[in-house]
Amino acid sequence: MLSKFTMVKAMLNKFEEKALSGNGISYDEGCGLINIPDSDIFEILASTDRIRRFFKGNDVNLCSIINAKSGLCSEDCAFCSQSVHYDTGVKTYPMVEHQKIVEAAKGAMQNGAREFSIVTSGTSVGKDTDVNILARTLKEMKAQVALERCASLGIMNEEALRKLKDAGLQSYHHNLETARSFFPNICTTHDYEDDVNTIRTAKKLGFYACCGGIFGLGESREQRVELALTLRELDVDSVPINFLNPRPGTPLENANYLTPIECLKIISLYRFMLPTKDIVVCGGRQVNLRDMQSLIFAAGANGMMIGNYLTTLGRSPEEDLHMIKDLGLKLRK
Repeated sequence: MLSKFTMVKAMLNKFEEKALSGNGISYDEGCGLINIPDSDIFEILASTDRIRRFFKGNDVNLCSIINAKSGLCSEDCAFCSQSVHYDTGVKTYPMVEHQKIVEAAKGAMQNGAREFSIVTSGTSVGKDTDVNILARTLKEMKAQVALERCASLGIMNEEALRKLKDAGLQSYHHNLETARSFFPNICTTHDYEDDVNTIRTAKKLGFYACCGGIFGLGESREQRVELALTLRELDVDSVPINFLNPRPGTPLENANYLTPIECLKIISLYRFMLPTKDIVVCGGRQVNLRDMQSLIFAAGANGMMIGNYLTTLGRSPEEDLHMIKDLGLKLRK
């Protein structure tokens, strides 16, 4: 009779071979992977590290963001401190002036980022004045800053996205947040299909599509696999992985569903299921991974966000750059 360890090794070898062919593992295989015991985490990481290096080499893609419009969001996402439905004390302000965004992009470039994203709160950016500010900002960024230009503006229509693309927008970010089957537990103010259609529109217009989720909301392990399948069907280009950092005043303020090893298994799952895609670890990294942050690359990530997040502070860029250097990795230009 084969030992459990031998069976795990055989399973991982099969999954790795399938991933290295460019085909992600199936739903059933993903469910098998996420239920491998935590004690075998380093066996999982050995496989995902090989898959990452095969498709992505040792380049690390760094991105950075600016919270260009904060708070007063009419959506009721249970994790979000910017929702008007919850008393969180978050700072609120309208769309910032274009000069501030351009200066923030210049700072991100100095910190090693190759992509900079303009993020706004709210369902969408619908006002012509805000769209015009963003268009002017993108044109100035294109002229002054050698970074990939990205935006995360909510549920946008084709006309507005086309205008921003003409102004210089290259990437569009819009998370699905969680699996379709779990989404009603997290948000009731818009339909999941609205988010899916936004990504479809971005892909149609030729944007580099950045779409992922936030984990630790109370979703099941199987629902994490479900989300990965949806992202594969949408053929997204980059998958941001966020881990919940519970915000006081939100319905999930007392949530505590993740361990560092669970976070690594989530990253690994997405590398096995989406082997050719960029996988970028973003919000909640410091809080949830703690001393195991450097293992995100062995788990399959080939990128991470540096600097501050939307309403919480990140780790200093110097620390992250030092970590990358110590690991023998290099920044993607």
